[in-house]
This record gives sequence, C-alpha cells and structure tokens, in this order.
Amino acid sequence: MSLRSRLIKHKLLIATTNKGKAREFRALFKGLPLSVFTLSDLGSFTPFEEKGDSFLDIASGKSLFYNDRWKDHILGEDSGLEIDFLEGAPGIYSARFSGLNADDEKNIRKVLSLMKNAPSDKRQARFISCMVLSKKGKVLKAIEEFALGSILQEKKGTGGFGYDPIFYYPPLEKTFAQLDPEIKNQVSHRGKAFKILKDYIKENILD
Repeated sequence: MSLRSRLIKHKLLIATTNKGKAREFRALFKGLPLSVFTLSDLGSFTPFEEKGDSFLDIASGKSLFYNDRWKDHILGEDSGLEIDFLEGAPGIYSARFSGLNADDEKNIRKVLSLMKNAPSDKRQARFISCMVLSKKGKVLKAIEEFALGSILQEKKGTGGFGYDPIFYYPPLEKTFAQLDPEIKNQVSHRGKAFKILKDYIKENILD
C-alpha cells in the first residue's frame, strides 16, 4: 500500500478563519496525502471566544472547542509578536492590537507609533507559534516555536501577512514580507513548529 493511500483517510481541521494562516498551512501540508479543511468549510458555526493568558491556552482552546463538530484531528494554532520595548506586547492580542476593527495595517501603524522613539538596540522582537493537535477531546501534541528578529521603522516587502512587513529577520537580512513563501516557511516560527508537527503526524497518526 502506498504512503498516500495510507494517509488520505485522515481529515484535519485547522481551527482558523485567517486566510493568511490557512494559505501557509495548505502550503506546508502540500505533498502529504491528508485532507485539510478550515473553519470556512464548516458553514455556520459558533466561533471560539479567545480566552487565556498564553499562546498555549488559546491554541488548546481552539483545538478542543470544535471537537463536537469535527470527529477527526483538529489543529489549533495561536501565534503573535512579542516586542521587548513594549514589554512583550502585543503578545496574545497581536491580531486585535489596534481595537475591535483591527486589521494588519492598523496593527502595524500602532506598533510603529508606539516605537517611534525606540533606539535601534531596543527593537528586538520574536514571533511565537503554538500548535495543539487534538482528537475527540484529547490533546495529542503541543508545540511552541519562535523566530527572533527586530522591528523596523517602516514597512518593507509586500508578501506574508500580519506584522511580516516590519519584522526584520537578521540571518537573511530581510523582513518576513520580503521572503519567498517557501523560504519563510523554512525559518518562521510557524514553519519550525510545523516541522515538529509533521514528524509527529507521520510517526503516530499515519499507519
């Protein structure tokens, strides 16, 4: 029996409506004979209300919340940006940092405004991704990874999403928004966490 025929029986729900995240996850799962769905495929549903004090709390909540609607594996992921100059903000509030009607552009403007007087040696930041895989109400695997960088004074690049245009990644001397998607997925917080997740799925789920 081929690897693809053994894997395709599994259906994975990614608990997100974020189009940028969904796009990245579909690219990361490409090549695995695994059916990947997002919350957009559920039709009408009651969304998870994000509560918790950490990325792990929220990722776990997302993963477990939809178990009554999805009987196979569910991946909950929470990620965000922590900036030293802002004492760890925006953190778990990254997606809604600029208020109820927050979007990527408004969030970036708020960060740049708050950091307009930050010296170059005080602009360190990290992207964090926490992934939690569950099935039938049980957490199977929890992963947390990060990418270190710094915050620029202006946007550079048009790719990616979220805070990517102002997150400078020193090893490649570019922002995440300037990187080709394939390269970003190799070095990003989400890409690193996914590598661990992929190994776990291959070793423990795909039989």
